[in-house]
Amino acid sequence: MQCMLCDSLSHTHICKKCQNTLLAPSLYKRKVQNIEVVSFYKYSEIEMLLKTKHSDLGFYIYNILAKLSFKKFSKEFDFNEKVASIAIDDHTRHGYSHSAILNKQLKTKTIKPLFNKLRSQNDVTYSAKSYEFRSQNPRKFTMLPFKEKSVILVDDIITTGLTLSQAINTLRANNKEVLFCLTLADADLKDNR
Repeated sequence: MQCMLCDSLSHTHICKKCQNTLLAPSLYKRKVQNIEVVSFYKYSEIEMLLKTKHSDLGFYIYNILAKLSFKKFSKEFDFNEKVASIAIDDHTRHGYSHSAILNKQLKTKTIKPLFNKLRSQNDVTYSAKSYEFRSQNPRKFTMLPFKEKSVILVDDIITTGLTLSQAINTLRANNKEVLFCLTLADADLKDNR
């Protein structure tokens, strides 16, 4: 097959050269409710790849991006107790869950990825919607119980921060401590930042 980025022959959808050069992650940080949100890419850098999440191709692309970013990050993370990583709204759509793919790559001796724990009761999509729309249509998260007290919150894209904020509130209401949030891309980053 051909690499999606450079058209050279490749055994994967994105060749190793492009993975190591064009998709080398960087760390971008901002805060939501005084909780640090770490993102690995500017949305504009990988927009075409992120939009594959609504197709079968997205399964392969999200696995590549997750290994380059989330897996690499998790190897550097150490904590004195077991912490849970929770993907926001990891419903299976299009045959897979893009947030579950990201969450799965965090597994280490100190990070335990948990699935189907934080679900939105609102099926409205936030994709390409305004801040006003998002504010008027809250996610209404519910949380299923789990034993870990400390949590890393996982999502694919941060735009306004409302989804993460609502998820943080739900976890806090259930006596969980959000250590930080991880997202694949930050849609609010300006290209000169």
